Amino acid sequence: MIKIVVDSASDITQSEAESLGVSLISMRVRFGEEEFSDGVDITHREFYEKLIESDALPQTSQINEFCWAERFDELLKDADEVLAITISSKLSGTYVSAAAAAKKFGTRVRVVDSLSACIGERILCMYALRLIRDHGIDDAERLLNENKNKMQVLALLDTLHYLKMGGRISAATAFAGELLSIKPVVCIADGEVKLVGKALGSKRGNNLLAQLVEKCGGINFDMPYALGFTGLDDKLLVKYIGDSERLWKGRVDSLPVFAIGSTIGTHVGPGAIAVAFFGE
Repeated sequence: MIKIVVDSASDITQSEAESLGVSLISMRVRFGEEEFSDGVDITHREFYEKLIESDALPQTSQINEFCWAERFDELLKDADEVLAITISSKLSGTYVSAAAAAKKFGTRVRVVDSLSACIGERILCMYALRLIRDHGIDDAERLLNENKNKMQVLALLDTLHYLKMGGRISAATAFAGELLSIKPVVCIADGEVKLVGKALGSKRGNNLLAQLVEKCGGINFDMPYALGFTGLDDKLLVKYIGDSERLWKGRVDSLPVFAIGSTIGTHVGPGAIAVAFFGE
């Protein structure tokens, strides 16, 4: 039997993990003196309530080698092998810690760098669940590494405020962007977050996001896919789904929608929408 363990940067919650038969290992998120286990003792909604009220950005911490080794040891008591999926190694040291811990268990533990995060890491985990039903761990690991490069994660941001707070853009750039109602579109490419376009206003932003999905070759609906949102509600995502109806109509009966948690939410703030899929 192969057990899958995934970190909470995937935004898979504890209750979801239990229903999927996946083990969840949590990053930590700290607001001042308060510290929480991401996805376990703070919900995504509670995170955004605190983020909106806070004058400073929360701090998120990677999962260290000891925690990974402890979890691998625990899982191997009931499993023959363990497959771990982590947030991109270019966004966090979590993968390096997991890979170091895995060496203590030889070939019984494999670690896959998702080169992604949030709903991108989520759909890779969903793909892994499919693979272990029909393949051994060698083939599952190989296919994950081969196909993760076909994943696309695109997001439209509603505000530049949190990028400014995190020091990722200047105050002047943020001010000009907010004044002009600029909505940046970002992607996760080669494991890093990159700017791929800008639009004036939400409607043009939605159109640009849909155009970029089409530019990627469209969505392979035979593979896992997901949509996500940051903040307290999904109304902006609902609008995007309506504006981009041509992408989904006649292809699927419903769309899987998930809240994006603290790992990415800390940096993009509320009001962002995202789509993750494997390209055709």
